[in-house]
Amino acid sequence: MIGVFAPRIPSPLTGLAVPDAAFEARMREVLRSDVEFIALIGEDLVTAGGKRVRPLVTLLAAQALGGRPDSPRWDGVLRLSVCVELLHSASLLHDDLIDDSDRRRGQETAFRRFGNVVSVMSGDFMLARLLGELSTVPGSPALTRAFGQAASVICEGEVLQFQVASYADYSFENYFQVIHGKTAALLELAAQAPALLLGAPEAEREALLTFGREYGMAFQMQDDLLDLLGEEAQIGKPVGGDLREGKATYPVLLLLEGESGAEVREILERRAAQPGDVERVVALARQEGADERTHEEIRRRVGEAVAALGVLPPSPAREALAALAGREIERTR
Repeated sequence: MIGVFAPRIPSPLTGLAVPDAAFEARMREVLRSDVEFIALIGEDLVTAGGKRVRPLVTLLAAQALGGRPDSPRWDGVLRLSVCVELLHSASLLHDDLIDDSDRRRGQETAFRRFGNVVSVMSGDFMLARLLGELSTVPGSPALTRAFGQAASVICEGEVLQFQVASYADYSFENYFQVIHGKTAALLELAAQAPALLLGAPEAEREALLTFGREYGMAFQMQDDLLDLLGEEAQIGKPVGGDLREGKATYPVLLLLEGESGAEVREILERRAAQPGDVERVVALARQEGADERTHEEIRRRVGEAVAALGVLPPSPAREALAALAGREIERTR
């Protein structure tokens, strides 16, 4: 049985089932391998921890639908939460290689330690183990379709992001499709999968899907805003990374529509390669109000996420989901 409040996860989760030692034990079991490099990467995944936001959403959604940690069906919920985390972790292994990242959760990235082939194949190994684990969950055909669709959207979002930068095809439509693929699609899956498992009414599944989508969009928009306007000491990396990769995020797209649009486009197309480029865009974002307009859109998305939960009966788990989304309004890292 999964446990209750874990210290690394913020309130108001007291008394609710969250990813804890039972979750991590199941992760270890699923990722077990006789190949040392794969085993080491799997153990790093378990011990590095992280926010575990996606499996947390799965567990909370299940409880908001009336699932109980002491019920016979909870083992399926736990397995489902592990599958969600495996899909996320596999995508991170691939992302770190694509983005040429040196560190992940304070540790050297897998491809830096073991090389490209080991990192990619370990990500594929996680996806294979995910399929095996998913096959043991009741209702697996519908869940397999949902996982497959989410994985496809994640891949499309990642490739579209590079396509947009290559063609300088900057638009809000493209941006929203990219961040839906990068973040929101997996949170949609995490939120709605328990409804498929537990046989919840369609209205409740749709409500959780909407919650996951809007929460995911707000989450990624806040990440993007912090990449431009955050404090390096808090976000753990230099600001302006998206500009240096030619990625136009929401505040930058607002600037492209304004009086400084031509200047900002030039900076984007040269990947902020000149001294002072990032600082100039930061100054313009504040001067023209792009920062506050981005905050307004994040608040709107959070509001949509919370409103969607109104379909569900009141419960501590529903309130915890709402609080999780609400954190995006003030998050600084």
